[in-house]
Amino acid sequence: MSKLAILGGEQAVKNKSDDIFTRNITKEMEQAVLNVLHEWKMSSIDITKEFEKAFADWHKMKYGLGCNNGTSALHCAMFGTGIGVGDEIICQSTTYWASCLQVFSLGGTVVFADIDPETLCIDPNDIEHRISSRTKAIMVVHYAGMPADMDRIIPIAKRHNLKIIEDVSHSHGCLYKGRLVGTFGDVSGFSLMSGKSFATGEAGIMLTNDRDIYERAIIFGHYERHSEIENQELQKFAGLPWGGYKYRMHQMSSAIGLVQVKQFQKDMVEIDRAMNYFWDLLEGYPGIKAHRPPKNSGCTKGGWYASLGIYKSEALNGLSISRFCEALRAEGVGCAYPGGNRPLHLHPLFHNLDIYGHGKPTRIVNSIRDVREKIGSLPNAEAFNKRVFTVPWFKHYWPERIEEYANAFKKVIENYKDLLPGDTGDPKEIGGWHLSRI
Repeated sequence: MSKLAILGGEQAVKNKSDDIFTRNITKEMEQAVLNVLHEWKMSSIDITKEFEKAFADWHKMKYGLGCNNGTSALHCAMFGTGIGVGDEIICQSTTYWASCLQVFSLGGTVVFADIDPETLCIDPNDIEHRISSRTKAIMVVHYAGMPADMDRIIPIAKRHNLKIIEDVSHSHGCLYKGRLVGTFGDVSGFSLMSGKSFATGEAGIMLTNDRDIYERAIIFGHYERHSEIENQELQKFAGLPWGGYKYRMHQMSSAIGLVQVKQFQKDMVEIDRAMNYFWDLLEGYPGIKAHRPPKNSGCTKGGWYASLGIYKSEALNGLSISRFCEALRAEGVGCAYPGGNRPLHLHPLFHNLDIYGHGKPTRIVNSIRDVREKIGSLPNAEAFNKRVFTVPWFKHYWPERIEEYANAFKKVIENYKDLLPGDTGDPKEIGGWHLSRI
């Protein structure tokens, strides 16, 4: 049994090159960006429209709307579904803030729900009792590449006549029972920023089959496209953006996106093969569990953005997740850190901040009830950061290299008892509010 690197032994990961984590940058992608630059078309929309169609066609959706980031795509989706003053959306607490915070600018608010401890997506059992007469939509986040349980969420939305907005920023190319996520709800929004699995730069896109949602999104933040609007009631006030926002997608990002639509599905196959190989090597090892759908379920993780593992401290004699990850980093797994997004319902912004000077917290300024959640109200979200850790995000199926990383995990688990004497436990706070990677 080899000595752990953290205690003076040799590192398990010998190859220090990052090339296994590097995405493919092709000549076609470079040329597409240069064409936009040389033609000085950065702020035009012709290439953006081509990308919108290609991306929508891939998802078998009618309408795509390119935006300058995923935050604005979801903002457009909210306005598109008619969310306004006093309305509520239900969203899981464990997510990046852009899944919900924009609703404040529409005069609405967010009601947080707990997560399922295994999928890390919204818990369908924690939705229905949070619905009120003002609930307008459920924001479904396919978190860290895991498809949410749409078979249980859709009937809830139908029973209560609610819209479903899908946040697909973590889950490009993911399948839920053989169907791409982002196609189940009334509208979906994707971040396409440079860290995502389908990356085009700082950009986003909204998809919908509903012409009314599409046109409302256009009139909200895409003034240069008001000529596309057919609805006469909307046309009466066309010409200026209703929200006062300018959400146009940059055409360098659009150009990259057009290339990505062609190459991403091939890249995704290799990533999926590599990540599943990694987790297959660790199958059955105590203390850790893969965050992935069951095999042969028709569900996949697509490009495996924000790859996580689930930690079971009790299986390793109570070894803290912080100590576990510290030992992994010493073995050469540089990405191994505990936690991710802190639960939004505990941030003071969602409790006490008066953002717009209304004289009371913005969270409840237009509410018919106090929707603020107390500590202990969402136990799975609050326990999240001591239950998950980041794992290597392999972009290439190179078995020997992947095996080195898997061996580092095996080594730490097999020698975990040596870590217990030096374990000082976890800090009070793990993870971050601002993380965009997860």
